[in-house]
Amino acid sequence: MKTWLKILLGAVVTLVVGGFLAKDYVLLHLAGWLAPHVYPNEPVAWEKGPLKPTLPADQRPPNVILIVADDLGYNDISFNGGGVAGGLLKTPNIDAIGHDGVSFADGYAGNATCAPSRAALMTGRYPTRFGFEFTPTDTRFARTIAGFPSDWEHKTIFDEDAAKVDPPADDKGVPASELTIAELMRGKGYHTVHLGKWHLGGAKGMRPEQQGFDESLGFIIGGQMYLPENDPNAVNSKQDFDPIDKYIWANLPFSVQYNGGHRFHPNRYMTDYLTDQAIDSIKANRNRPFFMYLAYNAPHTPLQALKADYDALPQIADRRTRVYAAMIRALDRGVGRVMAGLKAQGLDRNTLVIFTSDNGGAHYIGLPDINRPYRGWKATFFEGGMKVPFFMRWPAQIKPATRVTGPVSHFDIFATAGAAAGIPMPRDRAVDGVDLLPFIEGRQTGAPHRTLFWRSGAYRVVRDGDWKLQALDLPHQSLLFDMKADPTEQHDVAAQHADVVARLAKLLAEHDAQSVKPSWPSLIRSPIAIDRPLGTRPKPGETYIYWAN
Repeated sequence: MKTWLKILLGAVVTLVVGGFLAKDYVLLHLAGWLAPHVYPNEPVAWEKGPLKPTLPADQRPPNVILIVADDLGYNDISFNGGGVAGGLLKTPNIDAIGHDGVSFADGYAGNATCAPSRAALMTGRYPTRFGFEFTPTDTRFARTIAGFPSDWEHKTIFDEDAAKVDPPADDKGVPASELTIAELMRGKGYHTVHLGKWHLGGAKGMRPEQQGFDESLGFIIGGQMYLPENDPNAVNSKQDFDPIDKYIWANLPFSVQYNGGHRFHPNRYMTDYLTDQAIDSIKANRNRPFFMYLAYNAPHTPLQALKADYDALPQIADRRTRVYAAMIRALDRGVGRVMAGLKAQGLDRNTLVIFTSDNGGAHYIGLPDINRPYRGWKATFFEGGMKVPFFMRWPAQIKPATRVTGPVSHFDIFATAGAAAGIPMPRDRAVDGVDLLPFIEGRQTGAPHRTLFWRSGAYRVVRDGDWKLQALDLPHQSLLFDMKADPTEQHDVAAQHADVVARLAKLLAEHDAQSVKPSWPSLIRSPIAIDRPLGTRPKPGETYIYWAN
């Protein structure tokens, strides 16, 4: 054999063997290598409203600001006496929205993961009505997660058949035929602004600037870095036990884009950058009614804090907890600065500010108490995965320290904001949300909803009055909880109340009949232990669920 041929064959063998050995690294980093170019920071010139108001601020329809945190645990704020690290971090600015307005004792996310929950929030409807059932992911990501080694007997399941028909990630979103809250408000003359996370589709007709927002500054995918990894102002915490974390650190960019333009770097820590831009936009729109959707990505992974915030929390010894707390400190500071920006423009009294989280805290960051006292995590329909902080503040209309009991959902924001602006609900489609103002003001008594539903694949849940049924697929069983006697879901009473299980199962079937086939398939089903975070050792006989996504 000729020498050159031997060399060529040797090189091919080396590449094949090396590629096989490094396949996990290649899969992790491929998306990052192919990421679009990111340009240097650019100033954003927000569209300016009229130089003078047509009416005084207190005589115009109210401005509406919807602030959504990302994966904020129920116990991450100090409103109910909790807080990160046993209460060592306080959240006075977030708490103030609830104290100065209304807090909802039973505020529920539209789903237990971010994108379907945001789809409910944005449309006022169950997302299963229009096929938005699973959080958009791409096949490469799902395959990488499924291939991560685990010492648990329950393994992640990857669906090869679903992967063959899986559409591109950008095509997974809210269809243009849906009416968004931004389109609703813009139809009444509101100027509409989106800031931060979208995660509701990137294809034509699905992007925020095509779904009712006059201006959009943020990112279409599910997350971004808060700073470049090696920035001297960043303090990072990596969770080597979490495949999602490994993928994120390998691939996430640090970028935003304005109205679909090219991507560019923010000029500071992402949470502070979004806050700066929100304040600038408020100033630009001070003389006209506006709707702002301020979708922070904090405290979603990657766990990456500003060094100044990290240094301000020496009382927290554990590094991961301290980084996480520092991220929430920046989030709380941002909320406070936005509220101060409203006041500075004379808009404080006649602005409806809504604060919530897209779902509960995630198990994969490895912190045990973020959803305390509730069981479960993000990606489960236990209370820890979907019971969220839910506050509204409108000094001109809502009395301080108001508290509403009874279940409410993210999709009620659509109807409530519309009612505040004097906009009737559309009649060409089912709207699942209700106007919460009559309950807030005491004009209507009872619970805003008797029955609420959640679904992700074969995992389905209904809360009807004080009963909550969780119908699981893996393991195949039904769990029944009396939420009045057992609000933290400690005791399954399905065996004692077979009649209730049967009645609620019928409600689930009736709700399923009103839903449509998912617009894209579930690629993976992942096991999640209900009573411990990822990175901890499995326990014999522990409660777990499988989450379809």
